[in-house]
Amino acid sequence: MQRIRMSVPFFENYGWIPEVVSVNPDFADCVKDPLLLKSIPKDIPVHIVKALPKNLTSKFGLGSIALRSLYYYRKKVNQLLKDKHFDLIYFSTTQFPILILGAYWRKKYGVPYVIDMQDPWHSEYYQAKPKNERPPKYWFSYRLNKFLEPIAMNSVSGLISVSQSYLDTLVLRYPHLISIPKKVITFGFFKADFDLIKENSDLFNITHHQEQGTYNFTYIGRGGIDMVDSLKLLFTAFKKGLTENADIFNKIRFNFIGTSYASKGKGIQSIMPIADEIGISRYVHEQTDRIAFYKSIDRLLKSDHLLIIGSNDAQYTASKIFPYILANKPLLALFNPKSSAGQIIKNCNAGTVFSLESEQNTLIKQIYEYLFSAVTGQLKKLETDWLIFEAYSAENLTKSQVKLFNQIIAK
Repeated sequence: MQRIRMSVPFFENYGWIPEVVSVNPDFADCVKDPLLLKSIPKDIPVHIVKALPKNLTSKFGLGSIALRSLYYYRKKVNQLLKDKHFDLIYFSTTQFPILILGAYWRKKYGVPYVIDMQDPWHSEYYQAKPKNERPPKYWFSYRLNKFLEPIAMNSVSGLISVSQSYLDTLVLRYPHLISIPKKVITFGFFKADFDLIKENSDLFNITHHQEQGTYNFTYIGRGGIDMVDSLKLLFTAFKKGLTENADIFNKIRFNFIGTSYASKGKGIQSIMPIADEIGISRYVHEQTDRIAFYKSIDRLLKSDHLLIIGSNDAQYTASKIFPYILANKPLLALFNPKSSAGQIIKNCNAGTVFSLESEQNTLIKQIYEYLFSAVTGQLKKLETDWLIFEAYSAENLTKSQVKLFNQIIAK
């Protein structure tokens, strides 16, 4: 959703007139943020479709908004394609089952389609993991994804991805994809979001409470088994600090917000078990419930220090790194060295990135020293290279998307 939201204001600048088809938010159980609508130009047609009610389908174990809305997307877009000419269909969503409709519409109406791979669809990542480390309903989702992905990939006209490794995996799995247009386009930043927060400051006037005399590190985003390596390194370094410099490290608090995709009140903590294991849980707060997009930016702006916990998966990229950078706060990040998100932070000189593949004892010592410097005010302030950062603006990245669209039309 964020990719499209940030792109639609600029498509027409490059010769493309967009129309959006989206599911009615009343059928989704995600956090709602009405302010997001203010960032979309009023002249962009947005077609809203229904979905089967979750309270009905969940009786059969089907809660996915993609599966619940699939029929309604098919019906609405069929109507649009009959009534008007469209050059291209662009899928930019992680609700993957919807993507199989691209093959149907290409066969029925001859319209090419592009898929934006923001995350892996069918993945073998958890196959080698014990059952207790796999996501809920993994047995079903693994088999469904393995069945559906080829349907979408066999007829796709072009691919966009936030990671080269996602494209490499798909080409290896489907060799015919080597001949279609492909492009790595990272997530971007939309400065208008920060302007909207300033213009609507009355919506964010709730005081940010924190324990007096403490220094807070804030992470907003999902947790998961693939982040355990990062968490153990961070918490072990912190525990070292408690042992060697208790007066300083006792001031540190770690806040993890929105760590689960589960509906409100039903998330299972993934951070606190690691904190309990290492014995530092009194210094850690985890809120599994997700918060609205603009509220998350406001929380970043009100934090002492920002923290990004990266995955041990080389393919992982963090979609929220750009709000983190724009918040212009001290930033500590832990990533697999092959992650594009870590490279972006380094390229822009926007924060300190620790590699998960560094020697462990050395890394723990370096993180310990970083935390000590942050709390004591000795941390050297980094000056973000805003000129390099500009390359990741929503307008520049929209231009890259359009270049790929034009390639497909030319073919």
